[in-house]
Amino acid sequence: MFSPISVLLAVLSYMALIFALAQWVEHRISVGRSRFNSPWVYALSQAVFFTSWTFFGSVGFAVEYGLQFFGIYIGAMLGMMLSGFTFKRMVRAKEAFRITSIADFLSIRYRHSQKIASLVTLIALIGLIPYISLQLKAIIDSLSVITTNGQNSADWNLAGTLVTGLMVIFTIVFGVRRLDPTERHQGIVAALVAECIVKLLAFIAIGLFVAYSLFDGPTDIAYQLREQNLDHLLSFTQGPHPGVSWFTLILLGFAAIHCLPRQFHVAVVENSSRHHLRTLPWSFPAYTVLISMFVVPIAAAGLLLGLPADSGDQFMLLIPQLADNPLFTLIAFLGGYAAATGMILITTMALATMASNHLVLPLCQKIGPLAPLRSYLLQIRWVLVLAILSLAYFTARTLSDTYILVSIGLISFAAVLQFAPAMLLGMFWRRGSSLGALCGLLTGFIVWFYTLMIPGFIEQGWINSQMLLRGPFGIEQLKPEQLFGLGALNPLSHSVIWSLSLNLLVYILLSLVLKASKKERRLTRELFNCMRGNPLLNRARPTGLDPYISFAPKLEEARSILSRYLPEGKVESSLSQLTDDLQVSGKHQITVIELMEFHRMLEHFLAGSIGAAAAHSAISEEIHYNDRESTDLKALYSHLVSEIRPSLTPDQDNDSDGYSLLVELQQQVEALEKEKTEQQEKLIQMEKRLETLFEKNFNLRISEQRLKQDNEAIREQLRKMELDS
Repeated sequence: MFSPISVLLAVLSYMALIFALAQWVEHRISVGRSRFNSPWVYALSQAVFFTSWTFFGSVGFAVEYGLQFFGIYIGAMLGMMLSGFTFKRMVRAKEAFRITSIADFLSIRYRHSQKIASLVTLIALIGLIPYISLQLKAIIDSLSVITTNGQNSADWNLAGTLVTGLMVIFTIVFGVRRLDPTERHQGIVAALVAECIVKLLAFIAIGLFVAYSLFDGPTDIAYQLREQNLDHLLSFTQGPHPGVSWFTLILLGFAAIHCLPRQFHVAVVENSSRHHLRTLPWSFPAYTVLISMFVVPIAAAGLLLGLPADSGDQFMLLIPQLADNPLFTLIAFLGGYAAATGMILITTMALATMASNHLVLPLCQKIGPLAPLRSYLLQIRWVLVLAILSLAYFTARTLSDTYILVSIGLISFAAVLQFAPAMLLGMFWRRGSSLGALCGLLTGFIVWFYTLMIPGFIEQGWINSQMLLRGPFGIEQLKPEQLFGLGALNPLSHSVIWSLSLNLLVYILLSLVLKASKKERRLTRELFNCMRGNPLLNRARPTGLDPYISFAPKLEEARSILSRYLPEGKVESSLSQLTDDLQVSGKHQITVIELMEFHRMLEHFLAGSIGAAAAHSAISEEIHYNDRESTDLKALYSHLVSEIRPSLTPDQDNDSDGYSLLVELQQQVEALEKEKTEQQEKLIQMEKRLETLFEKNFNLRISEQRLKQDNEAIREQLRKMELDS
């Protein structure tokens, strides 16, 4: 047993080392001497997937359900094996649109919809704050287990406040200190990689200690399990309806790899090279096998040593304590602490970015008195980090003991599963519409909340238990855990099947029945071109048309927009960079195409700070064109399309704006340029073939002339021989 002071000193020392590592990496990068951009670093950062849910909860799950604990990891490995098809598309979209979060990605996919981005953010907050709470609870409970007076509430409060405060400071200092979240946070990634190594080594160390110090290896453990009639730990079919349970866990693991905000952040937002994706299909499964291979031996050891089954989540700590080994007890604690803190840091950073961009900022734009807050977006994110972690800590204090740790983790996985139809299917199916995605997400979320969260509230005593027994208003077909009479499944499988099925059904039906607008189809075409590797050029393209638009008012208009979201110094440097890229610095008048390009680059830059959906909304609402500018752009667009290819017909529906027309024209021009390039390559190949044939023909003619000369010489010799004879 440790004293609370010694454990807290160990935690502070560990966090100090992590701080120092992150600071050192940031410094090395700032002076240009770091080689931190490595596929190994990227691959290890993906192990943020393994939290205290893995380190502590998997053992408790194995105690109750045997080998079914590995189902979630099978799904995760399958997801990583397909990362070449999925993550590559997401990374290409991120590079083209400066996507900052999973909410941003779904918004871009569906007509830059702010409603979808806001709904995704709300689902993520409601679904994941309890998951953050479980990480904090795991840390605090671990402190209680290994300290001598762990039941002292004052110490619990002190430890919880200290841990939460450290998380807030670290997240702000290394994760939310810049306004542009598309910039890579290599300091926090370095800390994340270190924690992934620590938790892996700690788990393996405890596993080896249990298997070979307390027992004579895995074979001895398996033998004793059979002797004690505990071989259900080695069963694939423990519990009711094992087939459905395996399917549910695999599905949740597969979706979590793509849909968890923290996984999206480390895999997509922090990606610096698409070539790094090649390591994931084998490195992630290897890490998964290493960190989970001792789960069953540890669970078995706890039961064989007489520990109660209902404390399975704490076997990692209780077994070294029972063996009176302080070193391995401390190693287990630090491994679990590392597993929890990595998830907390990245998830909080992602949720704060999503909440500021898609909840707070839209409110500031719609509510006049809140408008000045747009200039303090970075400070708003700091406040959101504090609010999210404080709310998670409060939830951890009041969390019911009715669910073991792993159950809460799976409930959160079921929440983010609702992103899967709109996200995964939407990446490959063009017909998916914004209305279908919005209604599908909302339907799935409501069903998830009703079938999983309401029963939890009932067990807490917050809602009358009659609703669980008889259904709302006595309607038994609507009982939360037996919806429409499907009551033979466990609550998790029941909720996953109903929520995902209805989500998918609504998404597909509305997308098929209701035709998307031309503008939405244009934006979808643009995104699919990007995901296939043919994005719009991000660099500005100066034009040679006659200038007639006064540039000073347009520049002031852009300055006014940027000043609402960025500090004053950042505004001027941003405008200077934009005008230099567009080559209009010092100009008094610009062309209509240069104006469109200026606004496009302005939106692209702003997207990195406030999100693509909010940036598109700000540009659309605040930028205005006079009649001549709009008319000239449409006329120019139609003329160029007809000149380039008569068969191309522009979409000039009522909701088309100048920017959309320019985007479509750029897409068509790029398609023609690509076709021209292919034709030129074919022409070059044909010219090479003709040159080769000409050379062969020339050599044949030379050979023919030589043969003729040799033939004449032979004939001349024959004549001489005949004359001599």
